[in-house]
Amino acid sequence: MTEKARRFGFLLTDQSSMICFSSAIEPLRSANRMSGRHLYDWNILTMDGLSVQTSNGISILPDMALADAACLDILFVCGGIGTDKIKDEHLFAELRRIVQHGTEIGALSTGAFVLAAAGLLDGYRCTIHWEGAISLKESYPKVILTGSIFEIDRNRYTCAGGTSAIDLLLHIISEAHGDKLAYDISLQFMHDRIRSHSDKQQVVRKLQLAAKSQKLLTIVEIMEQNIEEPLSPEQLASMVGISIRQVERLFRQHTGRSPARYYMEMRLEHARLLLLQTSMSITEIYVASGFSTHSHFAKTYREYYGLSPSRERKPVFPLAV
Repeated sequence: MTEKARRFGFLLTDQSSMICFSSAIEPLRSANRMSGRHLYDWNILTMDGLSVQTSNGISILPDMALADAACLDILFVCGGIGTDKIKDEHLFAELRRIVQHGTEIGALSTGAFVLAAAGLLDGYRCTIHWEGAISLKESYPKVILTGSIFEIDRNRYTCAGGTSAIDLLLHIISEAHGDKLAYDISLQFMHDRIRSHSDKQQVVRKLQLAAKSQKLLTIVEIMEQNIEEPLSPEQLASMVGISIRQVERLFRQHTGRSPARYYMEMRLEHARLLLLQTSMSITEIYVASGFSTHSHFAKTYREYYGLSPSRERKPVFPLAV
């Protein structure tokens, strides 16, 4: 029995980001090539079927208009410059119709503004490029903004833009056809590692904190500068000129965590990056991340990430030689 190819649609808006658009299509092309099978089809769409100019000035002629697209398995709205200004009720209605007919839907970068405006992200986790994060959160309070590299919540797919589309598409490919195919594609792209939805855009975190409290942001920046030798709550409070109780209240109110827990998670994220991106020994990593013993580090890491530090570092498939 012939396997049915999954069909993707990419809706381009004027000034869509070319890097994000190509980063989404190329994993599909490579999946077909490297598997030797016809796993994916894709179509390029615009609202009216006419060509659009992308962010780098290249004009793209679509395969069809959005209204003519049929039998898509998933549709991505490709964001770019000015996507947050789109207020096309006909477009929003068309997207809602497509979803009602069973098509899954997603957004690349600022394409999330279009889905949010259409009411298609209400109650869903999503992410967006850090430049649009605060605006999206303020404009659409029903959207659950995470600041991750990508998010998949039921039948909604979003990514932060840039090359994060590669990670999202590789995750989709991995879920359907296995980790090895996704891994092989990442090697072809010289993509050092496949990031997961637990990877955060660091800039988003700072923007969100700055919008909530400048004092809180200052404390977090001090924490970032003192990972290897963590400071005590008393030291942090003294350095920003407030009481320990005020520090505790700021963190509880704006992050839902105690200062100690927030600091611990920051150190664990630091350790994870060192595990994935360096050849440092695990002993060197736990010391550089402010842990005094291997057992405490391993236990805390496993509780937070669901696997041990040694397992995190171990590649799923060895590099071919």
